[in-house]
Amino acid sequence: MQTLTLPANPSPVLRTLADVFTRHQRERGLALADTVSLAYDALPAEGFAIADGVVIRAADDLGFVAGVGKYLRNPAWRGAGAPDKPFRLIYFATHFHNWYHEAPLEDVERYIQDLALWGYNALAVWFDMHHYTGIDDPAARAMVDRLKAMLAAANRIGMGAVLLVLANEGYAGSPEALRADWRDGQNGYFRQLYHYHVELCPSNPDGLALLLRWHEERLAVFADVDMQAVIIWPYDQGGCTCAACAPWGANGYLRVAEPLARLVKARFPRAKTVLSTWDFDLCINGEWEGLRDAFRTPPDWADYLMAENRGNMVPEFVLAEGAPGGLPLVGFPEISMHQCFPWGGFGANPLPARSEYLWGAVSAKYAGGMPYSEGFFEDMNKAFHAQFYWHADRPALETAREYLTYEFGSAAAEPLLRAITLFEETLPRHRDGADRFILDQPDGVDEAYALVQQAEALLPETAKTAWRWRLLALRAFLDHELLHHDFHITAAAETALEELERLYCATAESAMGVSPPTKAARERSGHW
Repeated sequence: MQTLTLPANPSPVLRTLADVFTRHQRERGLALADTVSLAYDALPAEGFAIADGVVIRAADDLGFVAGVGKYLRNPAWRGAGAPDKPFRLIYFATHFHNWYHEAPLEDVERYIQDLALWGYNALAVWFDMHHYTGIDDPAARAMVDRLKAMLAAANRIGMGAVLLVLANEGYAGSPEALRADWRDGQNGYFRQLYHYHVELCPSNPDGLALLLRWHEERLAVFADVDMQAVIIWPYDQGGCTCAACAPWGANGYLRVAEPLARLVKARFPRAKTVLSTWDFDLCINGEWEGLRDAFRTPPDWADYLMAENRGNMVPEFVLAEGAPGGLPLVGFPEISMHQCFPWGGFGANPLPARSEYLWGAVSAKYAGGMPYSEGFFEDMNKAFHAQFYWHADRPALETAREYLTYEFGSAAAEPLLRAITLFEETLPRHRDGADRFILDQPDGVDEAYALVQQAEALLPETAKTAWRWRLLALRAFLDHELLHHDFHITAAAETALEELERLYCATAESAMGVSPPTKAARERSGHW
């Protein structure tokens, strides 16, 4: 096993990187060059070069991290690379008792390190307030501590920390007189907002004051984190349908977003502020047009505009008129929930074609993005997007081949490459009854199962028990078992689902969306 030779007076990030380098060799049984050394050079920010020797050159920590990642995945590669897009975030949804919510923190840190090697430069998390009584609620403090530990882990490998905040979210027990409205059929709203009914109305001066106090409290508890950005969110949950706030995205939302952004700048002077437009024009018309009018003078408090609708496409307004205020655009691709419930409930969900299609729609217009993740079952989709942000025209299947070769060896990579394209085609499914999950497009299930079995026979021993392999193998097995038993969950399928449940760290508290559909989970959920 080789060690990484560091430059003189290495940063803490490079010391962490040396440990990661050793761990990846051990976990994958890699045989690498006799010496691998790092050397500073005047290269583009976050870029790297690899020369014979093996010498990995970079100008900064993130360049070294990405360079080591490239070398580990492809030791024969020589050349230079720099990211096409500066905004390369990954969002961990820490809720519903999913893996991010429940897994041991040391496992989460290892996973953050893995994603840094693929080229992500920041980790984003959200502190969901609605079920806590306040920032000093012991359960709230426990969640804050967990989120801070995750962000600190990101900082240790050179990634920035990013916090998501909902503009008008509230705590349980918020003052009823200050609460936001959520009903449809009034003030131009044709669709009811998704609410926990504790959100506050910022058009009420006392409501705005309380919101800003809560936001300042929350920023304060994260003050010791190296915060790269704060992303302000409008809806889901959130918003207010009262006359004074309507239309929310161009009115009430901005009433709280601007002073909140100024709090961010005061607390974290180097942090960027990102204004999300999620669900604009979904519940009421005129939000995009109103934002355009409000931003005719570009705002000095917003640095990016996050613009991606529920179909994961560029909003029609942006296509027609561009970004309000001329702000740089970034995306929010959803990589977890596509055409399957529970999300990841049957194992890996690689989506190379869909990922490439969605990226193609925004690649020329956007400065990067932040994939939405509910767990590690979409690990391959994260790799696709990380590489899109580095090389805007890189095909997803080229990344997939690099991924599969690195994790499972070159011999197994080719049958697996075909298998993952079949996994994407056969993913759509729906529940029918207590224990029946119908595959809507089952052609290809048998071929995928045979290809995975073929690959397993070629695997190095180190890969056969690794979680990435188990997610692929269990997906192939479960689909095959469903197809050949009239889509019923058999005893063998139940055993496979229970293995997934353990991998996901799912508990009796886990929501159905993030828990494999074991018998116990199905009984808890009823007819969801």
